Amino acid sequence: MTLTRRAILAAGLAVSLVSSAAFAATKSPFTQASFEAAKQAGKPILVEVMAPWCPTCKAQAPILSDLGGQERFKDLQTFTVDFDSQKDALKSLNVRMQSTLIVFKGGKEVGRSTGDTKKAGIEALLAKAL
Repeated sequence: MTLTRRAILAAGLAVSLVSSAAFAATKSPFTQASFEAAKQAGKPILVEVMAPWCPTCKAQAPILSDLGGQERFKDLQTFTVDFDSQKDALKSLNVRMQSTLIVFKGGKEVGRSTGDTKKAGIEALLAKAL
């Protein structure tokens, strides 16, 4: 049986997708109770403030998805905050703009960025939570 180059590449892609999914970070909607529980547990946390209409948020999404699938970020707990509907969360987190990313380590904020769409910058921010 002879495998074509295309079949080999397709198989490699399938294995890559399955293996990255095995490391996917936990992502859930923000609630104050679940956020506080994650902080109390000492988990590394990313709070992603987004809006469905925001082009910067749309540019951040595939980067965050890719990084969240990496083994080094497998324990990162991600909470999403809807900029339009979760005003209490915005106030408690002191957020004024969508496309804001906040990381916590040991229950304390250790980094924040707004509007960053560069993979290296976002990756460096997430690494602060580890």
